[in-house]
Amino acid sequence: MPHEVAARQIATNEEEPLYSAAMHPARRPFVGGNWKMNTSRQGAIDLARAVATGIESSRCEVVIFPPFPWLLPVADAVNRSRAAFGAQDLSVEAQGAFTGQVSAEMIVDCGATWAIIGHSERRHGLAESPELCGAKLRRALDAKLSAVLCVGETWEERSAGRTDEINRMQLDAALAGVPAEALARIVVAYEPVWAIGTGRTATVDDADAAHRAIRRFLGNRYAPAAVEGVRIIYGGSVNAGNARSLFSAPEIDGGLIGGASLKAAEFLSIVAATELATASTRS
Repeated sequence: MPHEVAARQIATNEEEPLYSAAMHPARRPFVGGNWKMNTSRQGAIDLARAVATGIESSRCEVVIFPPFPWLLPVADAVNRSRAAFGAQDLSVEAQGAFTGQVSAEMIVDCGATWAIIGHSERRHGLAESPELCGAKLRRALDAKLSAVLCVGETWEERSAGRTDEINRMQLDAALAGVPAEALARIVVAYEPVWAIGTGRTATVDDADAAHRAIRRFLGNRYAPAAVEGVRIIYGGSVNAGNARSLFSAPEIDGGLIGGASLKAAEFLSIVAATELATASTRS
């Protein structure tokens, strides 16, 4: 069913853009590890060290996202390595009486360089609006953080043929007021809500179609030169077994990995699969 829905959406959309991943090999593959609310302090240190050691020769950009309390120990664990790290969320506020919130400035002060914005577990689980996600994105960019901006539809929305509509709405709200020059610090993660943590994964054709549509949306907002370099990655039950086939699609520039990022060996296998898959489509 998802394939037919995607096909209908493609058929009703405007003409394909004049740019694609195959034509722009400079887009560096990206693999993010979202640890969510997992790991102990020592477990986070061990996992971060294993990832840092395992990616020494990789051409992928690898970023891990530990829970807030482990930002400083992870900073020490990946120091002087090729691994970067970031926060799973941030406050739209800079400082003040906001109990339990963590500001972008605090995250930067821990040495982090990235933040996840708009993950579905916050959009749907915590009722964060598209407008709030947009405000958080602008806050991250103002603090000189790079951001993984998550978008994606529920199963009900997909079944109703609304995948592209939902992604466009979320992108429009998030990118309001964001200038073209900031796109270099944004990675868009297409994460269909129905595939996150469910074991159900979009087909390669479905994911690639959604990514192509997202790039068209970006092309309608910004000049092609700015859009060509934007990386669009996939997330949703990615594992070592399906990563290479998913990331072989020309418009998929890597992935945001959840549960599989908690095991160093599997996560590093995904990094290796991403490198192999993207090398074949960008050579």
